[in-house]
Amino acid sequence: MKMGNRLACTLIFFMAISGISSGAEVNVYSARGEDLIKPALDTFTEQTGIKVNLITESADALIRRIELEGANSPADVLLTVDAGRLFRAKEAGILASLKSPILTQRIPSAYRDPDNQWFGLSLRSRVIMFDKSRVSAEEISSYEDLADPKWKGEICIRSSGNIYNQSLLASLIEHHGEEATEVWAEGLVSNMARRPQGGDRDQIRAAVAGQCKLAVANTYYLAGMLNSDVNTDVEVAQKIGVLWPNQDDRGAHMNVSGAGLIKGSKNVEEARQLIEFLSDDYAQGWYSEVNNEYSVRADIPVSTTLQGFGPFKADQLNLEVLGKNNEAAVRLADRAGWQ
Repeated sequence: MKMGNRLACTLIFFMAISGISSGAEVNVYSARGEDLIKPALDTFTEQTGIKVNLITESADALIRRIELEGANSPADVLLTVDAGRLFRAKEAGILASLKSPILTQRIPSAYRDPDNQWFGLSLRSRVIMFDKSRVSAEEISSYEDLADPKWKGEICIRSSGNIYNQSLLASLIEHHGEEATEVWAEGLVSNMARRPQGGDRDQIRAAVAGQCKLAVANTYYLAGMLNSDVNTDVEVAQKIGVLWPNQDDRGAHMNVSGAGLIKGSKNVEEARQLIEFLSDDYAQGWYSEVNNEYSVRADIPVSTTLQGFGPFKADQLNLEVLGKNNEAAVRLADRAGWQ
């Protein structure tokens, strides 16, 4: 064998035993902020040698882009937040079923698509938060309580156009039916302290500023404020308490960030490896410690910040229904006057 051939064979051998794939790549369309996902993707590349090409944009824009690209789309994996958006991607016909015993073993059935077209990778809960100087945790116990007239003019929540609120409504529709949920939404609107505006952090700030006593927000927003480099955000967050709703019955509403394999992917094996990597011990711990999100796996410890929110019972509703009930939730919010 010639020297050049021996060197080539040796190189291939060492690349194989070190897990490095020659020229392998995976194209990721991500609706997550680059700082919230790229460090994990860089670690994946270090461990496997598979290059990750990352494009970031809003979820709806990415879904539309993949639709327009059709069979020529270079996308292999869609990363996004909220089960409602993952369901939209499935309904748009851009996702493919991914067979992976690793993913089905690691990820509980409530947090993945029944047809294996998307998989939840991290959890967040939309909870009730309160100004600890003016409200005690014993005064409210459920999402249903948000419609109680005792809270008239005391609730801050963002627009119903926000997918997180749509998913909360979708879960209530599944539990109570559309008619009862509409009555609840009307009560919530009557109790709003102001016209919906801003994001979740703005609702938290408004509560501490005295504009309302209760705020509805996702857990990771408060955790992010507690860990912020901005002193005023930390000071605000420290004045807020977390109420885990419905602990005496179904549990707190949950949602996910997740991933799906794009139909027609040219790099199916690399895509599978990436999604499996995002469900492994390292990535799940990273989601908790860096992103302040809960793991989809019960065996992964939560971060110190999240421990401060206390233990809780989670709603075990299969999150596919958040997408199925989305259109009904949007129509219901409009009828209830939730802007």
